[in-house]
Amino acid sequence: MRHSKAEKARTHKRIVAIASKRFREKGLAGIGIAQLMKQAGLTVGGFYKHFNSRDDLVAEAVGSALGRWKRQADAAASGGPPVTYELLVDEYLSEAHRNNPGTGCPVGALAGDIGRSGKRTRALVTAQIRDDIALLASLIRGANEADKGAARSKVILTYCALVGAIGVARAVSDEQLSREILKTLAVRLKRRF
Repeated sequence: MRHSKAEKARTHKRIVAIASKRFREKGLAGIGIAQLMKQAGLTVGGFYKHFNSRDDLVAEAVGSALGRWKRQADAAASGGPPVTYELLVDEYLSEAHRNNPGTGCPVGALAGDIGRSGKRTRALVTAQIRDDIALLASLIRGANEADKGAARSKVILTYCALVGAIGVARAVSDEQLSREILKTLAVRLKRRF
């Protein structure tokens, strides 16, 4: 049975969406192609009609999850709710983000895995991290414009603190400690150290 190009594109998009969520929930090695294809209602044999390799799927799945802050900034520029440094910090270090890695930041969910992934995935993530750092910097401009090097260092430290804090908050089994990690980092970052 032949499928239309539109149907194939919809199926491809569905596979990528499922993989994106499951990879963030279980890690890149935590779920196999057979399981992903089964969740998509397809057979393993159909995988290669959509992807040349697992690395291609990983790159597309991770890439599809990137850009949340940019989408928020673009919406704000089009008259949507404003985006502030404080808002981004609060959303990133929220219990909702901690509890739902499948819909959250792929860097926070997969940083260690991404470091061991293919060149394409790492290039996509690198570009996104650069963009996220630039966005954070644009939101705190003027605080100390005279010393751009120090300001950039603070933005990089902020980004790394966000990613590290969400990872540690997810790693600990003590709910109270997890909340304390999130709240402590949020307060400190919003004070800008």
